[in-house]
Amino acid sequence: MSQAASAPAPGLERLSLNTATTKRWTLAEAVAGCTAAGIAGIGLWRDRVAEAGLDGAARLVREAGLTVTSLCRGGFFTGPDAADAAEDNRRAVDEAAALGTDTLILVCGGLPTGSKDLPAARRSVADGIAALAPYAEAHGVRLAIEPLHPMFCADRAVVSTLGQAIDLADEAGHGTGVVVDTYHVWWDPEVERQIARAGAAGMIHAFQVCDWLLPLPADVLLGRGHVGDGAIDIPRLARLVAEAGYQGWTEVEIFNQEVWDTPGEKTLRTLTERHRAYLAAAEKDPSPWR
Repeated sequence: MSQAASAPAPGLERLSLNTATTKRWTLAEAVAGCTAAGIAGIGLWRDRVAEAGLDGAARLVREAGLTVTSLCRGGFFTGPDAADAAEDNRRAVDEAAALGTDTLILVCGGLPTGSKDLPAARRSVADGIAALAPYAEAHGVRLAIEPLHPMFCADRAVVSTLGQAIDLADEAGHGTGVVVDTYHVWWDPEVERQIARAGAAGMIHAFQVCDWLLPLPADVLLGRGHVGDGAIDIPRLARLVAEAGYQGWTEVEIFNQEVWDTPGEKTLRTLTERHRAYLAAAEKDPSPWR
C-alpha cells in the first residue's frame, strides 16, 4: 500500500523521520528536509496532516517519492465518550489508507479522569482495539499497539509493557501488532523474550528509536534525545528486532524542547550521522547480539 520510496542516501536505507522530531517544521518543510538529507521514509502525526489537509498531505509525500512509514496516532480508548473515540479512530484508519501507509500507531489512553480502576481501563482498551481491528483490516491498515513506559500509565497509556501489547494484539487479531519503541521498552527485563515473541508472530509493525536522557526534565514527556546521547543500548535493541525478523523502517521520534528549538536541517544532520554510526550495521546484520 505504501508509495515507492525515493532513493535513500547510503547507510540510510531504512531510516524514517517522525515529524514529531522536527516539531516546528510544517509538513512541506519536513518533506523537503527528508528529500535533501536522503531520508526516504517519513512517519506522520495527524496534526501535521490536518494542517496540510489530507489530500494535500498525501500529494506532498507522493510527489516527493517518500514512503509514509506510519501514522500517529489512534487510540485513547479510555476517555469518557467511547462513541467519539470510536469515530475518531475509524477516521484515523481512513487517513492512514489515504496517505498510503499500512500502519496506524495506537497510544491506548490512561486512567479516566478521577478513576483509579486500572483493570477497567485496560478492559476498555482491549474492547476498543477489538472493535477497531476489523475495520482497519478491511481498509488495508494494520493497528500497531505502542506500550509506553510505566511513568505514563496514569495519563497516556495503561499498556506499559511489550508483553501486554502482544497479548492485546493477539486478542484483537485481524493483523494487529505492536510498536517497539526504545524509549519505552529498554528498561523491561523481559524485552529480549518479548521482542522474539512478537517477531515469531509477525507482530512487529514499527520500530521507533530515541534515547533516554538524564536528568529527566520537569515534563518527562520531553526527556528523549538523539540516539547515542543517553542510557539506552539502542544497537542491542536494533539487533534484537532484526533477529526477530523485522525488516521495516527505523523511525526516529524525539520529544525534546532543545531538539525542537534546533534548526531542522541541523537536527537531520545529527539524526543521519547517528543512524550511520549506531544503527545501519545493526539493520544489515541480524545475527544475535552478544
